[in-house]
Amino acid sequence: MNEIIRLEHVSMAFRMDLNRTTSLKEWMVTLLKGQHRHKDFFALNDVSFSVQRGDVVGLIGHNGSGKSTVLKIISGIYKPTQGKVTVDGHIAPMLELGSGFDYELSGDKNIFLNGAILGFNEKFLQEKHDEIVAFSELDDFINMPLKTYSSGMLMRLAFSIATIIEPEILIVDEILSVGDAHFQKKSRERMRQLMEGGTTVLFVSHDITEIRKMCSSVLWLDHGKIQMYGDAVAVCDAYQAAMI
Repeated sequence: MNEIIRLEHVSMAFRMDLNRTTSLKEWMVTLLKGQHRHKDFFALNDVSFSVQRGDVVGLIGHNGSGKSTVLKIISGIYKPTQGKVTVDGHIAPMLELGSGFDYELSGDKNIFLNGAILGFNEKFLQEKHDEIVAFSELDDFINMPLKTYSSGMLMRLAFSIATIIEPEILIVDEILSVGDAHFQKKSRERMRQLMEGGTTVLFVSHDITEIRKMCSSVLWLDHGKIQMYGDAVAVCDAYQAAMI
């Protein structure tokens, strides 16, 4: 096994407006008057860890602990304020539900749009088109515009596109909890197949039982800092003890 992801002393700061301005005009007025006040909020603070190729890593912690920020930094959506991120592999990110979709277009057309964003060429998507539609179970809805879709239908389409091949790195942020029980079971089975095929997986879940079953390692974040990282069972035990 070799390293596929490494974060070194990564921090991520977001600037918070203390003036509570509600429009761009208000913001410009306070700025020009020299009355603009802000502070930096660190969503991550000096985070360092590495992931080996083929590992399944679960991210746990309370809401706002930095889990989603870590995934977005690894995916390249955020550039860290400080630190270094190294990723050695193609990433299929499933983060914000519906990101990369055009809601005015049909599900069918979004297969090609979202697939292109994920790095798939048109020929490949044409070859895999029927397989994507079949897995999504959207049937006649595939020709309807996305603005008519429920959140569960969006998740089914996004998951079916992202996992049509075996990506080197699959990143999932809670969206497997969306949709009906049948498709949740089906998508988890697909994730297990990817894991067995050597895909490196990072995913966020508040279901500790699921984390125990699926993960080899767990990263526990608390207020933007690493509380513990290592064996899944040991970290889950420590996390649950702390919650009690």
